Amino acid sequence: MSSTRYDVRGRTAVITLDYPPINGIGAALRQDLMDALERALADADAKAIVVTGTERAFSGGADVKEFGTPNASREPRVQVLIAAFENSPKPVVAAISGVCMGGGLELAMGAHYRVARSDAQIALPEVKLGLLPGAGGTQRLPRAVGLETALNMIVSGAIVPAAKLKGTALFDEVTDGDPVAAAIALAEKVVSQNMPLKRLRDVKVKDPQAEAFLQFARNNVGAMAGPYPAPLRCVEAVASSVSKPFDEGVRLEREAFVTLMASPESRALRHVFAAERAAGKIANLPEGTPLREIRKVGVIGAGTMGGGITMNFLNAGIPVVLLEMKQDALDKGLATIRRNYENSAKKGKLTAQQVEQRMALVAPTVEDYGPFADADLVIEAVFENMEVKEQVFRKLDAVCKPGAILASNTSYLDIDKIASFTKRPADVLGLHFFSPANVMRLLEVVRGAKTSPDVLATAMALARKIRKVAVVAGVCDGFIGNRMIARYGAAAQGLISAGALPQQIDGALQKFGLAMGPFRMGDLAGLDIGWATRKRRAAEAGVPMKPIVADKLCEAGRFGQKTGAGWYRYEAGKRDPIPDPLTEQLIAQYRAANGITPRKVSDEEIVERCIYALVNEGARILEQGIAARASDIDLVYLNGYGFPAYRGGPMLYADTVGLPNVVRALRRFAAEPGADPSWQPAPLLLQLAEAGKTFN
Repeated sequence: MSSTRYDVRGRTAVITLDYPPINGIGAALRQDLMDALERALADADAKAIVVTGTERAFSGGADVKEFGTPNASREPRVQVLIAAFENSPKPVVAAISGVCMGGGLELAMGAHYRVARSDAQIALPEVKLGLLPGAGGTQRLPRAVGLETALNMIVSGAIVPAAKLKGTALFDEVTDGDPVAAAIALAEKVVSQNMPLKRLRDVKVKDPQAEAFLQFARNNVGAMAGPYPAPLRCVEAVASSVSKPFDEGVRLEREAFVTLMASPESRALRHVFAAERAAGKIANLPEGTPLREIRKVGVIGAGTMGGGITMNFLNAGIPVVLLEMKQDALDKGLATIRRNYENSAKKGKLTAQQVEQRMALVAPTVEDYGPFADADLVIEAVFENMEVKEQVFRKLDAVCKPGAILASNTSYLDIDKIASFTKRPADVLGLHFFSPANVMRLLEVVRGAKTSPDVLATAMALARKIRKVAVVAGVCDGFIGNRMIARYGAAAQGLISAGALPQQIDGALQKFGLAMGPFRMGDLAGLDIGWATRKRRAAEAGVPMKPIVADKLCEAGRFGQKTGAGWYRYEAGKRDPIPDPLTEQLIAQYRAANGITPRKVSDEEIVERCIYALVNEGARILEQGIAARASDIDLVYLNGYGFPAYRGGPMLYADTVGLPNVVRALRRFAAEPGADPSWQPAPLLLQLAEAGKTFN
């Protein structure tokens, strides 16, 4: 079946890209487009050609799934296809609506004329995948819109409405009506008046300040690009459009594209792009599963988490009933929500009217669960204690209407046990938001043993509506993220015992690329949370809790930033961690009490132990089906724990360094006297390493 449609309207052949969802320019579409072009050129009734897409998309660009496969280089390549349209002896007009990005925009720039609907979304976003436009985009766009506008678009990858580019050589017409009708009219005019066939490649880039601007761009982009090579390569490619002939510029662009495609940074960013799309594909969830309508949400708890969760729904225009047990706690929570919105208004992100509209969507209530009677979804964000959760869910079960979804924001606790407190376990699941919930993109959707398919499907759809990256997790202590962070934290604690200090460990991991090291993270989250979790786990196991240095800090009332001291000390009103001699004293006492002689620990060892601990636990999570795929684990760490995007997540990082190397390091750690059994390589990790395979 062809991915294009062909018809003749008057004297114009209309070639329509029809390859849902966004007309990705893969091998099949490229061939069908070439066939359609050749048909139009051979059609005696066709004096001109209009190429267009659907209302949703002219084309979203290259088919990313084909990167790294034989299809990526299968003829006709994109460059060959564009040249064929550009060299057509019959006039070619591109009619653009919806998204027109990447290779799609490059194709449109190969036409002789272009008509766009005013709200069409125009972009060359390749830099977001660690690449640059690879089919002439860096050479044609500056010729179409000018050097400065083109460079800004290419380096940022930003989407620009077609209306903003009106008056440039990119568009011959920008219309609020049907771009296809306008393009056919333009094609008829070109034929009737024997107008010349314009090629962007023949235009010269004229900018008297080009060299000064390009040097300014190099300085600015170089300072902001960090570990990513693509932005500076974009600058140099665009610079060649000024100083080189078109064909030479295209050659240099292609060389840069190939180099970047092989870079670990681009591999990581393309992995993340694909991972976000794969995360929505859920086993045993039939396509077309009906969704429950979510028109009203209830949130229990107006603290940091509850308030942040509430804001997500207000931002999406969904009314929220917000419950607290005391009026002063409710007032404080509402004041925080308002302050957050007013701060956004001061930055120009919201209008004063929008602030009031969002606040008007909150219906506060004290102690009374009655207003939840007609809620479609209720999320509890109360204290992390099973007895407290039981009280809440028994009340919700009694008050909420049939079909209402009941969700827990628990970070660790057993969702199946929570569901058992109700007579409707099929309606219960976990929605684990990350703090601050109004900022962090990650949402762990915890699927209980009895969670119904439509509840899960509704949660995933709702996550998209409130702009979260949702990952499905199975039920276990800590789910995906916090279960892994426990092993990561244990590795960091082991390094403290061995001879490192918090500031060295945090520094090494931050240099690796993490937004925050484990000890700074602990101080931010509150050390008392981990302390309570360790006590709970020991009580559940019926064994005494094995003390660690963090317990000594908690016993001294040092819970982190909220108490002014934890692993570090903090000055009032500031968040800068200051190394504290008292912490070093407690560490020294702990080592002495446990007969440990401190040794020198290298930064390389710190990174290996902490990151490989994550990888090993991630492998166990995959084995047990807690996560569906390795890329889901990567998404959790990228969006919830500050793992560097240019490394693609812990599981892709393990693939990059080589699974046999990870196994060797883990075996070395496991062989040390008194080593924790968890250092033994996970069976799945061993199996993949021995077979020469990877997680992804």
